[in-house]
Amino acid sequence: MTIQQMKYVIEIAERGSMNEAAKALFISQPSLSGSIKELEKELNITIFSRSNRGIELTVDGRELIGYLRQILEQYQLMENHYHEKPENDKKFYVSSQHYTFAVEAFSKTLRKVGIEEYDCAIYETRTHEVIEDVKNMRSELGILYLDDFNEKVITKDLKENNLVFTELFTCDTYVYTANDHPLAGKESISFKELEEYPCLSFDQGAKNSFYYAEEVLSTYPYKKIIHVNDRATALNMMTLLNGFTLCSGVICEELNGEGYTAIPLQSDEKMRIGYIKRSDIKLSDIAKKFIKEMKKYG
Repeated sequence: MTIQQMKYVIEIAERGSMNEAAKALFISQPSLSGSIKELEKELNITIFSRSNRGIELTVDGRELIGYLRQILEQYQLMENHYHEKPENDKKFYVSSQHYTFAVEAFSKTLRKVGIEEYDCAIYETRTHEVIEDVKNMRSELGILYLDDFNEKVITKDLKENNLVFTELFTCDTYVYTANDHPLAGKESISFKELEEYPCLSFDQGAKNSFYYAEEVLSTYPYKKIIHVNDRATALNMMTLLNGFTLCSGVICEELNGEGYTAIPLQSDEKMRIGYIKRSDIKLSDIAKKFIKEMKKYG
């Protein structure tokens, strides 16, 4: 059953004539009649009966038309909601791996767009949920990274879900920890020096694969590892247990405070931070402004 067929049934019922309905719908009477017969065959009912007064709804037809009116009303509401939106749409949702700079860029964007009303959200979440959110249009953009290790797997996942990745900037790998960490004063840090300290890793739930890890070099055999699911807990573990995590090196003191530092890791590993979107969706004005803000961190 199609929306067009629903409209045909309503038009015929209101006019009581197949010929008059065909004229109003700008189609031929045989085409209209044929479409109704196909619908009756599909539903296994008779919708209209002929009488001296013309065409009338059968008992099944009267029941059907009640459903059709409800469906068409909802369909019209949906069309109005999406087709009559102003160009400067007020909705903007982002899903991201746990990056403070993404939160900061999101906040700066909202301050700059200059609209009095909006409905926006930023979700800090797991890698596969970032992908799912954008795939299912819960979020317009997703923020994540690619590197030489995860690129093949993540890119395949994106392609299968009709998503595309666009790089924003490339960065070296840094060790992120509290200012009072025993290694905090060093110019660079090796993996050997990190062995005695717990590595903090964001838990990836059901898709807890090395390829979906938010931290680069996820296959390294750490002696101590603590899985966390939010940024605040990770920061607490840095302070309480001399924990560390590997990151992009972009520090947002306004959000995390001044008690943390990023020190270069002695590694050639590069992170390519970027955004994902559906390939069939045109970016909103707010999304474009957010992307422009994100590029400043490169």
